[in-house]
Parts: sequence; C-alpha cells; structure tokens
Amino acid sequence: MRKVLLICILLCFVCAITVMAFDDMGKATTVNGYVVDDKCAAKGANASAEACTKKCLAAGAKMVVVTDGDQKVLTVSNPDALKGHEGHHVAVTGHVDASSIHVENVKML
Repeated sequence: MRKVLLICILLCFVCAITVMAFDDMGKATTVNGYVVDDKCAAKGANASAEACTKKCLAAGAKMVVVTDGDQKVLTVSNPDALKGHEGHHVAVTGHVDASSIHVENVKML
C-alpha cells in the first residue's frame, strides 16, 4: 500500500512540474533592442550602425535582435518581418526560444 501511495505522489509531482514547464509555451514576449547583423551583433547595437548593418545584411549576414538589458543576441527566424528596421531601436513582440525569435509585431522606439 505504501508503494502505491508513493508512486501516486511521485506521479502527481511529475505532472505538476510538466504543467508548470509548458505554461509559458505559446505566449508572445516583447523585447526591446537593436536590429543588427550577426557579424557585428552587440558591438553594432547602437543608433549609428544603420549603414553598416544594411551593408552586412546585403552581403549575406543573418538578422539578429540584440536586447537592451542583457545584450542577448536573438537570431530572427523570419527576417522579412523586420524589413526596413535595419539598425533601428525597436520593441519586437514574438515567440522567443533559447537563441532565436519569431517576430509577430515590431514597433519603433
């Protein structure tokens, strides 16, 4: 009887942790930062790097968003959503995972 009770308690604990882990999935997050290229990344995250960013992106570099607070570099999975915002300081809303963002909405800051 104790084994059955222990297994039930353990199963409830595992289910509770799983529910908490998947609770944030599907929610959009807003991050503030600069739209730059992956070649310059954090060192290009400033208002004067627009021309350099456009040049590097035209040469084949990937588009990224460098966040304001922690300078985290997020690769943009759908760069067409940020067309025209190269080098700009923006608020990007989208789905963020470990190192990338899928952009849903963008607003100039």
